[in-house]
Amino acid sequence: MTQPPSMPLQGPAWDLSDIYSGPECAEVGADLLSLESLCEDIEQRNHGLLGDDAVATAQQLNGLCIQASTLLRNLSVYASCLLSVNSRDEAAQALQGSLKRHGKRLAVLSEPLTQFTINADERTLQDYLVDPDAAAGEFLVRHARERRPELLSLSEETLTSTLAQNGILAWGALYTQLSGTLSCAVQRGDSVEQMGLAQAAGLLGSTDIELRECAWRGINEAWRLHEETCAASLNAIAGWRLDMVERRSARRAGHFLDAPTHASRIERQTLDSLLGAAEQVRPLARRAAKLLARAYGRERLGPWDVRAPAPTLAAAPAGAVIDFDAALALIATAYASIDPSMGSFVKMMGERRWIEGSLGPNKRPGAYCTTFPRSRTPRVYMSYTGSFSDVMTLAHELGHAYHAWTMRDLPLSQTDYGMSLAETASIFAETLVTDSLLEQAAGPAQRLEIGWEVLSSLVSFVLNIPTRFDFEQRFYERRAERPLRPAEISALMSESWAHWYGDSIAEPDPLFWASKLHFHIAGLSFYNFPYLFGYAFSLGVYAQRSRHGADFIDRFNALLRDTGRMRAEDIASTHLGVDLRSPRFWVDTLNSLAPRVDEFEATLDELAQGTGTMSTDCASLSNTIRA
Repeated sequence: MTQPPSMPLQGPAWDLSDIYSGPECAEVGADLLSLESLCEDIEQRNHGLLGDDAVATAQQLNGLCIQASTLLRNLSVYASCLLSVNSRDEAAQALQGSLKRHGKRLAVLSEPLTQFTINADERTLQDYLVDPDAAAGEFLVRHARERRPELLSLSEETLTSTLAQNGILAWGALYTQLSGTLSCAVQRGDSVEQMGLAQAAGLLGSTDIELRECAWRGINEAWRLHEETCAASLNAIAGWRLDMVERRSARRAGHFLDAPTHASRIERQTLDSLLGAAEQVRPLARRAAKLLARAYGRERLGPWDVRAPAPTLAAAPAGAVIDFDAALALIATAYASIDPSMGSFVKMMGERRWIEGSLGPNKRPGAYCTTFPRSRTPRVYMSYTGSFSDVMTLAHELGHAYHAWTMRDLPLSQTDYGMSLAETASIFAETLVTDSLLEQAAGPAQRLEIGWEVLSSLVSFVLNIPTRFDFEQRFYERRAERPLRPAEISALMSESWAHWYGDSIAEPDPLFWASKLHFHIAGLSFYNFPYLFGYAFSLGVYAQRSRHGADFIDRFNALLRDTGRMRAEDIASTHLGVDLRSPRFWVDTLNSLAPRVDEFEATLDELAQGTGTMSTDCASLSNTIRA
C-alpha cells in the first residue's frame, strides 16, 4: 500500500532483547568480567609458547582467543547497534569505549599466538592442527603464513602497533574529525545557505540537477580551503605504508599492493585481469553514462551526478511511496524464485524483527548488515522511507544477511571472508530484485526508474571505482619519491577521471582525493578494487542461475559457505569452473549488461516519442510493487 505525505513512512524497529536486555544489564556486566578473565588467562599462558609444551599451549591459547573474540565481538556488535539507532545513548557510548580498550588489549595478547602459527615449521604446525578448533582455522593460518617473509620480530611488531596509534591512525582520525566539523555554502535559488558537509552531500541525491551542482561546488570549495591539511594526511598515510613495505622487504621484495590483495584473498594477476577487463568494457560504461545524462536532458554527466537518482518525468502522485511490508513481500517473492527457502528467510527476518528501518532524530545514516557471533543471528540496519532506492538497499542488505545465515553452523573461523567476496550475495540479491521489477514494469517510465539503477551501478563500478584505483596507484608511485603538493595531487586525480570517463563527463572532480573518505582510511589501503571485484563476480554467479536450474540453490549455498575458507580463485574454479586470472570471465560478465543498456536507450527513445502515457505510466513504481 501507499501512504500520503502527511504520514511519514518508516520501517519497523528491530528487536535486540534476545541478545541483551540493555547496555547496563547484568548479562553485559557478566560478559565483560568473563572477557577480562579470559584476557588475564591468555596473558599468563603466552609465556608457555617459549617452553617445551609450546604446541599444547598454542592450542589452549587458540581456544581462549576464540572465546574472548566471540565475547568481544558480541558485545561490540550490540553497542554499535544501539548507537546506530541513538547516537546519543550514553550507556552504549560508555560500553563501546570500554570495549575499545578490551579490543586493543586482546589484539596485543593475541600477537604471540599469531607469531607462533606463522613462524612454526610444517611439522610443528601439523601437530598444532591436530586440535579440532585449530584445524577449523587452518585456512586462515596458512593464508597468514603466505606473508611470513614480511613478518618482523615480536618486539618490532608490537612497537609498530604502538607507534601507529600516534602515527598513521592519528592522521586518519584527523581527517575524520575535520570532515565532521566542516561546513560549506550552497547556492539555493537567490540565497546562499550555510550547512554541514553531510547535509550538503545529501543534496547530491536530489533530482534537481542545478541544486546538485551547487552542492558539489560548495563541498569542493570547503575542501579546497583545507587542501593543505588533506594533502598532509594523504602523504603521511601513504608514506607510512611505503616505509612499512620497505621495512618488511628484508627477506622478500614487497609492493604496496601486496597487503590489500592479500587481505582480499586474490592474486595480483587476478587484479590485473579485472582492471584490464574494465578497460575493455569502458566504452559500454561511457555509453551508459551518456544515457544517464540524456535522461536529464544533458550530453554529459557532471561529477555532481555520480549519486543522482532517476529524474522525475511526470506528475506522479505526490509523496507516493512503497510501504515496508510491500517491499519485504516483493523481495521475498524475488528470493523465492531461486528457491522457496530463500523467500522464507526474508519473511523470517521480518517476523523475528531482525530488521531496523525506523526513523529517529539521533539515528546514524547509512545501511549495513551485522551478525551476533554467539547466536549466529544477522541484523539489517537502515532508515526506511519508502523510496525505490530504499527497496534496493533492503534487498542488498538482506543478501548480506542470507550469506551469514548460510554459514551459521560453521566454525567462526570459517565465516570470516575477504572484502572481494563480501558483496557476492548482496549484489546478487539486488540483481534478482531488479530483474523481477523489470518483468513487472507497467511502462517506460517505470522501466526508466529501474533501469537507472542498473546503469548507475555499471557507471559507478566500471568507471568511478577504477578512477579511484588508478589515482591511488599513481599517487603511491609518486609518493615513493617525495611528498606531493595539493596541486600535484589534484592534477593526478583529474588525469584519472579523464582516462576512465573520457567524453562522458563534463569536467573532472580534482578534489575527489580530499572529499572521499576512502583515501584517508588508516586501516585499509586501496579501498576500491574489492567493490569492482564483488560487482563483477556477483554478476558472474548470477549468470549461473539459468544454467543450473533447480540445482542452482545448492551450488549457490555451497559457494557462499566456502567464502571464508578458500581464496577467490579457488572459489571460482570449484563452484563456477572459471579462471579469475584470465580476463575472459570478467569481460564476458561485464558485457552481459549490454542488453540492459540497449533497453534503457530504447526506453528513453520511447519516452521522447511520447508513445507512453506519462501521466499514468509514471503513476509510481509503488503500484507495481503493491500489485
